[in-house]
Amino acid sequence: MKKVLIISSSLRNGSNSEILAHEAEKGAIAAGKEVEFINLKGKEIKFCIGCLSCQQTHKCVLKDDMVDLISKVQNADVIIFATPIYYYEMSGQLKTFLDRCNPLYPQENKFKDVYLITSAYDSSEKAADRAINGLKGWIECFAQSRFAGALVGGGVNIPKSASDREDLLKKAYDLGKNI
Repeated sequence: MKKVLIISSSLRNGSNSEILAHEAEKGAIAAGKEVEFINLKGKEIKFCIGCLSCQQTHKCVLKDDMVDLISKVQNADVIIFATPIYYYEMSGQLKTFLDRCNPLYPQENKFKDVYLITSAYDSSEKAADRAINGLKGWIECFAQSRFAGALVGGGVNIPKSASDREDLLKKAYDLGKNI
């Protein structure tokens, strides 16, 4: 059974990206996948200090919530990241999370397919291009992994407004179901 890890990086209550991520979760569960949903809200995640000791020890010197989160990433078959788009880029929380996954670089990791779910005020499909490219750069560091797709949820700027977008909800559900 595929293990799917969904990581939501929005800190806002009623987050549109999280609403879409939960819809993908429903789809994955309906398809019989084992799913774990993690919200970064309330997690202590310090900034990477660039010491690179993790390249030898496979552990970060910083002690925070990333210790457990890194293990979850390493052991998932599929990862779905969800982020609001801020200034045409992924949230700072998600970028910090990705940076802190540096201990995974020299190791064997299970995750193969990596997806991105976004929400943005801008309704253009290009609104998430920089976030997608940023995630693709992270994925390139892991030979076993590939960017498997993105859901660009544009035109949702009011909290919880994604709940009223049947088109986006269906796309998110189908993303999860078709993993």
